[in-house]
Amino acid sequence: AIEDKDFYNHGAVDFRGMTRAFYSTVFKKQIQGGSTLTQQLVKTTLLSPEQTIIRKAKEIVLSVATEIIYPKQKILEMYLNQVPYGGTSYGIEAASLTYFGKRAKDLTLAESAYLAGLPESPSRYSPFGTHPELAKDRQLIILKKMYEQKYITGIELEKAEKEKLQFQKLSNKIL
Repeated sequence: AIEDKDFYNHGAVDFRGMTRAFYSTVFKKQIQGGSTLTQQLVKTTLLSPEQTIIRKAKEIVLSVATEIIYPKQKILEMYLNQVPYGGTSYGIEAASLTYFGKRAKDLTLAESAYLAGLPESPSRYSPFGTHPELAKDRQLIILKKMYEQKYITGIELEKAEKEKLQFQKLSNKIL
């Protein structure tokens, strides 16, 4: 709902999204992502972080190949299992254990939405950082997007917005 709302509706590359991001960056001087989840998966697992035309071309070709080989559900699973969530937490299961002390399958909607917001900027949105309220704001944005896109009902939205999150205490084991 937040990273790639049309993931199931577009191919490996969302040229509208890339055009929007290019326009925003060049003309408005605002950095905006235009990559699909498939492109993000390819970029972080197969390519270097350099920002060049050659690397972007490789990313596009590899993303198309990835979508030929794997179904969307598998691509989403691979993305969720490798994306950084802060510190040494890579993947949704590690993040779930680190932040909430429970398996990902046991997360509440509110906890899931919270974790969905972390990959954009794990340090900035960390509940253990200097501004944990930023992550709460992002969680609320994600929940509203989920409601607008009809992933959740109004009742589920209200319940998740009100839920008090209980974070796992950091320990030397986790660090």
